[in-house]
Amino acid sequence: MNFICGIDEAGRGPVIGPMVVAAACAPDDRKFIEMGVRDSKKLLPLQRERLAPQIRNCCEYAVRVVPAEEIDEKRKIMTMNVLEVEIFAEVLRELLEKMKAKGADPKDVVIYADAPDVNEERFADELRHRLGKEMIIISRHRADDLFPIVSAASIIAKTTRDALVRDIEKELTKKMPLPLGSGYPSDPLTKRFLEEWVKRFGKLPSHTRKSWETAERLVKNKKNKKLDGFLS
Repeated sequence: MNFICGIDEAGRGPVIGPMVVAAACAPDDRKFIEMGVRDSKKLLPLQRERLAPQIRNCCEYAVRVVPAEEIDEKRKIMTMNVLEVEIFAEVLRELLEKMKAKGADPKDVVIYADAPDVNEERFADELRHRLGKEMIIISRHRADDLFPIVSAASIIAKTTRDALVRDIEKELTKKMPLPLGSGYPSDPLTKRFLEEWVKRFGKLPSHTRKSWETAERLVKNKKNKKLDGFLS
């Protein structure tokens, strides 16, 4: 029996919180189309929350949470694109093992991947290099908008990350009661939160990607202000 598999990430770019990679596998995408599954970024949070359990109930799936600390460590030796390939391959291996346990042959699985690389085929080749040259992998930009099975994986990834960010906000706001925002550096709430945190505590909060330019700049500015005060 043939299967289709979709894989996507949520949270590649934020300065706070993890990146989450999710993959989903099903015989076809009819159920997802009937549900109204589409790119998670085009859905309201409540719509994603409503769809996520339905998706989980009608497919096999695998999820990997990559904490901020792990991203910082891995970025010392690899780019984000390479890290994403590694995590995608890890999640797909887990999912393919689940499918094998159900009697499916990995060679009968067509994988649709959302490509972070500017070169779509290069990303597919990198995945094949890690999973097996015989694997059928279709890598596309905006795959979450093109293939319902990738949209399903995207919704699982996004709702998982959203829940984790809410937990992080609860943890951090116990020390400083300001809204955390989405965790993205372009979010004014997130920017204000980090600026105030560094101002009060002299360092970045936990769950922050310290290797991100936004985070590095805040710490550098704090150190420069201390030095200016010492020299004046």
